[in-house]
Amino acid sequence: MQRALGLFHSHPRWAALLCGAVAATGFEPLHLTLLALLGLTGLIDLVSRAPTWKAAALIGWLFGVGHFTTGNTWIATAFTYQAAMPVWLGWIAVVLLSFYLAVYPLLAAVAAWRLGRANLGATILAFAGCWIVSEWLRAWIFTGFAWNPLAAIALGPFGSPGFASVLPLTGTYALSGIVILFAGSVLIALRKGKVNWRGAVLLLVPIVLLTNPLRLSPSSPAPGNGPAVTLVQPNIPQDQLNDPAMFPRNFTRLAALSAPRQPGQQRLLLWPESGVPDYLRDGYPERFYLDNVGADPGIARKRLGMIAGPGTVLMTGAVDLEIKDDNAVGARNVVTAVGSGGDIVGSYAKAHLVPYGEYLPMRALLTPLGLSRLVPGDIDFWPGPGPQTLDLGQWGRPGVQICYEIIFSGQVVDRAARPQFLFNPSNDGWFGASGPPQHLAQARLRAIEEGLPVLRATTTGISAVIEPSGVVRQWVPRHKAGRIDGTIPPARQATLFAKLGNKLALVWATLFLVASVVASRRSRS
Repeated sequence: MQRALGLFHSHPRWAALLCGAVAATGFEPLHLTLLALLGLTGLIDLVSRAPTWKAAALIGWLFGVGHFTTGNTWIATAFTYQAAMPVWLGWIAVVLLSFYLAVYPLLAAVAAWRLGRANLGATILAFAGCWIVSEWLRAWIFTGFAWNPLAAIALGPFGSPGFASVLPLTGTYALSGIVILFAGSVLIALRKGKVNWRGAVLLLVPIVLLTNPLRLSPSSPAPGNGPAVTLVQPNIPQDQLNDPAMFPRNFTRLAALSAPRQPGQQRLLLWPESGVPDYLRDGYPERFYLDNVGADPGIARKRLGMIAGPGTVLMTGAVDLEIKDDNAVGARNVVTAVGSGGDIVGSYAKAHLVPYGEYLPMRALLTPLGLSRLVPGDIDFWPGPGPQTLDLGQWGRPGVQICYEIIFSGQVVDRAARPQFLFNPSNDGWFGASGPPQHLAQARLRAIEEGLPVLRATTTGISAVIEPSGVVRQWVPRHKAGRIDGTIPPARQATLFAKLGNKLALVWATLFLVASVVASRRSRS
């Protein structure tokens, strides 16, 4: 053991890289929480021993490279599908992205080293506060990439929220800081021996008393509550989804899975992103309808209404066009709600688009370099106005978050018109093996912190009904065609986070940073 620790401390750069990879094992599908905490413990130990701020910065950056490369392996698969490029180029994209994302652990490490001033307790508290700020910054700088916050490590299995039940009082980014505190408490105990278990416990007791996860985990609502709903997962492989030759077969599969269980059944019917290839809006030049699948938009909508059945509303992913001078100048990734008569009763346009996936930044500059291949087609998707709440009458007031929009804490709900549930249609077929379970985990985080049920309909899985407690009530596994018939769980009262958003997380960050300064000054007095 002593020899291993000696090697660990004598090679801090390699140790930091290893700790980052180990910390990422706490995410799905491995979900090795204790191992992840040890990786974070190693990071805090290395930073606290760093002789200079530059050494602490390098440790933080190398940790981030190992952490984000291991946690974002699904991007290699996504990159290949999206750009039709070699697999090896996708892996280069993963590493290059991790080089950038690693800047955020670097910033947290440098700030913690400076604020801690060689006092371990102060360093841990500073690390927790700075990590909260770094994840918050990562979620919005350059449009943001909030994938895999440390808070996801605190989630329990499908039937339990785990320690993530504290999210209504913290928000995701603050819970990530609390995860750092847990790792720091392990370091205190291990560094000074059993006699200092008391110090480790004292570090966590105030947090447990303030959040009280047991009090925040009431029993789940009865399955019989709420409007009837059917979620459909067609299991259409990604390489067939956008193939025009497969459109009729794909549509037939969706329709067969959507049939009412009994005559006259009325429900809210939910299809995934990329649900229909037809343009459902009127008013485009005729050639766009012919070039697509040849369906008149009115006929296409009536066909959807017939599939849904009388009294049913169908919400499906689709594409709208922006037309100027008879030419398409842009597109919108939308969810369109269609009534049984074929009328559009609601619509939402995706606001948080994926750069290099749905649009090409600096297109005029990058196209001559051949990088237009990163985004299929000649036009970009345009963003919608932001979170909206639709009014579907007897089927409630849904908020819609398309695909990866659901990962952005504090950005998924129209706070002026709180919805009754969130609908998260997605195309997860290009997310590889680890992406779909990680995506589901982050949808569970949104459900808990907002106090809202989340309904996920995906092309290939994992589709699910998530209760406001974070419990997954029903689901369809990956690579399996199926449907979920049930009811929409009732929403909870607006949580503290639902009222304050990420201001609440920044309050927690401030508390930890102030406590760090106090601890540091007391150690010097």
